[in-house]
Amino acid sequence: MKYYSTNGKAPLASLEKAVVRGLAEDRGLYMPERFKPLPREFYDNIQTMTFQEITCAVADSLFGEDVPADELHRIVEETLSFDCPVVPVTRSIGALELFHGPTLAFKDVGARFMARLLGYFTRHSGDGRTVHVLVATSGDTGSAVANGFLGVEGVRVHVLYPKGKVSPIQECQFTTLGQNITALEVDGCFDDCQALVKSAFMDAELGARLRLTSANSINVARLLPQSFYYFHGYAQMKRLGLAGQLVVCVPSGNFGNLCAALIAGRLGLPVKRYVAANNANEVFFDYLQTGIYSPRPSIPTLANAMDVGDPSNAERIFELYGRDWKALGAEISGSVCSDEQILSDIAFCRKQYGYLLDPHGACGFHAVYHRLGRGESALLCETAHPAKFKDTVEKATGEPVAIPTRLASFMQGTKQSVPMGRDYASFKEYLSSLQ
Repeated sequence: MKYYSTNGKAPLASLEKAVVRGLAEDRGLYMPERFKPLPREFYDNIQTMTFQEITCAVADSLFGEDVPADELHRIVEETLSFDCPVVPVTRSIGALELFHGPTLAFKDVGARFMARLLGYFTRHSGDGRTVHVLVATSGDTGSAVANGFLGVEGVRVHVLYPKGKVSPIQECQFTTLGQNITALEVDGCFDDCQALVKSAFMDAELGARLRLTSANSINVARLLPQSFYYFHGYAQMKRLGLAGQLVVCVPSGNFGNLCAALIAGRLGLPVKRYVAANNANEVFFDYLQTGIYSPRPSIPTLANAMDVGDPSNAERIFELYGRDWKALGAEISGSVCSDEQILSDIAFCRKQYGYLLDPHGACGFHAVYHRLGRGESALLCETAHPAKFKDTVEKATGEPVAIPTRLASFMQGTKQSVPMGRDYASFKEYLSSLQ
C-alpha cells in the first residue's frame, strides 16, 4: 500500500515512511491510496467474533500488505488487553465506552498500536538512531501516547500541552512519568502546540539531524487503528438488535476519531449516517452549513479535548469525499453544544437514564437525543472517563464522582514539566539540544 499527501505535492510513501515521518514533505497528511472492503461474510458473522478477532481482520485489510500477518496479529493482541463495551443508555442510543484502556481514554488503542508498529519498523530499519515522538495534546492524547510509549527502547516522547487548559488529572497522566517521557508546558492554546509540532517537521535542519515523528492523529499509525472501535461497536449493536439503521455520533475536536469512523465505512461497515458533535468550537459545523472552511482561534470550554479551532483531520475528511461539500453533507451532519447545555445534558442523562456522561460524551448525547429518524439507532462514542472531569460532572449532577484506582495512582506522582513559549524559536532551541 502506498500513501499520498493531502496537499498532493509530495512523493508517494510506504507505510514505514508515513509512520516514521508522520507528516509529508509538503506539510500534507498521509492517506492510503485505496481502501479494501472486508467481505460480506465478515459483516454477516461479526456479532459472533471477539474484539481481537474483529480487529485482526480489519488490521489485515489496512496493513496486511506491509506487515507480516504473525507480526501484525501480535501487535493487535498486545494492543487490546482490554474490552470496550456498548452500554445501552436509552432504547435507541448505545454508548460505546472507549475509555477502558490503561489511561481511560479512547486514544489508548491508537497510541498502543502505533507504539508497537513504530517499534517494529525501528527494529527492522537498522538505523540505530533515537526516534523523537512529538505530540500536541488538548487533554487525553498526551496521556495515551506517553503511557503507550513509556519505556519503549529507542524512542523519546515530547508532549506539548497548553498551560492551564487540561484537567488536573489529565496533566498528571503525562507529567509524572519521567523515563523517556518529557512534558512541555506551552504558554498558549492547543492550536499553538499543534503549530509548533508541524513547524518542527517542516524544519529541514532539524530533520537532517533528528528522527522526528508525530503521535497525534496526523500520523496514520495513530489514526487508522481508531477505526477498530467502530467494527467492535457495530458488532455489539447488532447483538442488541440495533444495527439496522445505525447512526454513528462522534464528539469531535481534531477530527481524527470521526475520520477513523468514516474510514470504517470505506471498508464496508454498514453505517447509515454520521454526526460530528462539536462544542462551541464550531468550525466544522459552519463548514457543513456553508461549504466554507474557515479556521479560527479555539475557545476554551468544559469539553476541553475538543477545543480545536483548526482541526488537522478536516483535510482527510475532505479527501474522502473528493472535496465535494454536497457529498460530504449527505453523510455527515453536525451539532453544537454550549457549556450550559453540557451541564444540562449530563444532569438530564444521569437523572433520566442513570448513565453518567463526561463533558465530551454530553456533546454527543446532545447531538442525537431527539434527533433520530424512525427506525434509527445511535452508537454514541463516550471518549473519556467522567472522573477526569470530576469538578464539571459533580457540578452538573450534585453527586460525587469516584476516581478509579488507575487515575488515582497518577495523582501520587511529582509533576515534571519544561516551560515553553508559543514561539517556534524556543521550541527549536529545545529540540536542538537533543541527541
